[in-house]
Amino acid sequence: MMKPAVDPLAQLTEIRAIMERSSRFISLSGLSGVGAGVVALAGAGLGHWYLRGQYGDAGFLHLLDSSPAERWRVLPFLVLLAGGIIAAALAVAVFFTVRRARQAGQQIWGALGRRLALSLAIPLVAGGLFCLALYRDGAVGLVIPGMLVFYGLALLNASKYTLEEIRWLGLTQIGLGLGALLLPGAGLLIFALGFGLGHIGYGLLMYNRYER
Repeated sequence: MMKPAVDPLAQLTEIRAIMERSSRFISLSGLSGVGAGVVALAGAGLGHWYLRGQYGDAGFLHLLDSSPAERWRVLPFLVLLAGGIIAAALAVAVFFTVRRARQAGQQIWGALGRRLALSLAIPLVAGGLFCLALYRDGAVGLVIPGMLVFYGLALLNASKYTLEEIRWLGLTQIGLGLGALLLPGAGLLIFALGFGLGHIGYGLLMYNRYER
């Protein structure tokens, strides 16, 4: 009895799929994005509430044209708020990603995980310091656009090690950051749109595509 002919193209396709899975961190959970988005929305709301308490209804708009003394007065709260958002978002992301990695039998801190973390960290740290310098020098209207653009670049840089959706999320953040340059008065709203709704939307997409 003759053996069925082996399709070389099918074999190559299967080998390529195996190589891609082994070279990408595929355990990134969509629920991590949803959780990070909820944290960002809460942070944007808290920032809006605080600035209204400091400057009245003008709030964020007043901060754009504030004096150096006013900027330095609110800086500790803004830094603390940003740090809290980052810490809470990371905690949520690590929790859901570790859970999914265990289910998939993938190491969370293997070579792929380290490369992914490093590719994210370098643009994020550089962007954070750059935005802090912008705030110090009075270019407050450029801070949120800078945050979105640098974050988008970090996602683009990391996308080669993980799911393809991360690349599109990065492009979305860069587009919103460039849009915020044209609408500085809507910076806080665009922050909520990018870091909040953007994460939630892409998180739900990834969850429905890979985890359900």
